[in-house]
Amino acid sequence: MQSNPSSPQQGGSKLNKTEAQWREQLTPEQYRVTRQAGTEHPYGTAYEEFNAHGAGNYHCICCGARLFSSNEKFHSGCGWPSFYDPAEAENIEERVDSSHGMRRIEVVCRVCDAHLGHVFEGEGYDTPTDRRFCINAAALDYRPAEAG
Repeated sequence: MQSNPSSPQQGGSKLNKTEAQWREQLTPEQYRVTRQAGTEHPYGTAYEEFNAHGAGNYHCICCGARLFSSNEKFHSGCGWPSFYDPAEAENIEERVDSSHGMRRIEVVCRVCDAHLGHVFEGEGYDTPTDRRFCINAAALDYRPAEAG
């Protein structure tokens, strides 16, 4: 997974790059998922890697904003990384998505508008919230917790 060492924008301003800059920074799959609202195939290599991750944080692959942590991660069996809550709610935006003939809630990075996935409610998982953030692994940059 190609990661982005940059830090997120400060002061609430949006990170704006040209399409050429995004294509240069991201792998083709990361670009398709984050910049074109794509969905990766379920149960892929990146998902297997996600399941093997220990304690740490998940940042936006595009801008580096912290989005989720391993504390909110859970195994839903859906084939994509699942979280029951964001670690940094101010870095997440939820938007109504009426594509594909259904109503869903799209999850995007508030800092750079990267498409991350969707959030679903009322599925009955044994988690502290009634929500499942179904996130594309290609949109995430995992950073292990520092040994203390």
